[in-house]
Amino acid sequence: MMRSLGSVGALVITPRVVRAEKKLFELRLVLSSALYGNLPLDEVLASVKKTGAGSVDIWRRVHATHREQVQAMGDGEFQRKLKKYETTMSVSTCYPLGPFRQDAELRWVKKNGGFMTVCGSGRMGEADPVGGEAKRQVKAFFEKLKPHYELAEELGVTMAIENHKNSMLSSPDSIRYFKEFNPSKNVGVAFAPHHLHDAVEEIPKLITDLGREMIPFFYFQEHHPSSKKKMTKEDERKQLPGFGSLDYVPVIAALEKIGFDGLAEIFMHPVPRGIPVLPTADAINELINQSRRYLAKCLAQVS
Repeated sequence: MMRSLGSVGALVITPRVVRAEKKLFELRLVLSSALYGNLPLDEVLASVKKTGAGSVDIWRRVHATHREQVQAMGDGEFQRKLKKYETTMSVSTCYPLGPFRQDAELRWVKKNGGFMTVCGSGRMGEADPVGGEAKRQVKAFFEKLKPHYELAEELGVTMAIENHKNSMLSSPDSIRYFKEFNPSKNVGVAFAPHHLHDAVEEIPKLITDLGREMIPFFYFQEHHPSSKKKMTKEDERKQLPGFGSLDYVPVIAALEKIGFDGLAEIFMHPVPRGIPVLPTADAINELINQSRRYLAKCLAQVS
């Protein structure tokens, strides 16, 4: 189902050895338009190849304005721009719609060549449920989601639901129950390590427990107070791989173990939401590339 995307990784060439070349584990990168805030869509699309990504994830207000920019220009012009910059749109991140109000967005994604939406789960009771309450809420979630995942199945689009604090899909318990009760191959977890900052040691095990089919999308973002509180740009970038304190080697090792072939997004939040993380697209691209080089080093240690 996945199409060819940008990647972090390479082939191991073994001359004069009589065996097939071994392909190293790769990360298939997608570029988040949210990092560019309210910059013109053209600057985002021109940045896809420059950051080693193979497609773009279109975000909307409050995190960015690119979904609104597309709506203003029309789908035909959007598709012409994708062609101009030799890229594709793979994802629409649509948090304001939630999981139960995105039928039209699923159709829009399909129309424009994409194959995934990302949003949060919302709540089916108290936030961050554990134990039996997590089990109850996850079962109720999938009962309510049924007509929507059936549409996703019909369209061939995946609904990736982020594990997010203050929601139903949040705790390690709820994440594991999500796998147990998920009836659809077109629903998975948008795995967010930054929302598991109180369970960091469990992250690799959660990845292997979920497995490849259940993780269509992965955020490379680390928890840091700068995602919520106005701090220096130096502090903000600590959310990114290679700038903070999280060791990504065991995380990537777990992804390799399950044969992860979903989309991987290098990500952070600015404060306030909706502004570019740095003033220019070129500066943002270099920041992303620094994180990409760090991830390549981590990959080299596990491949």
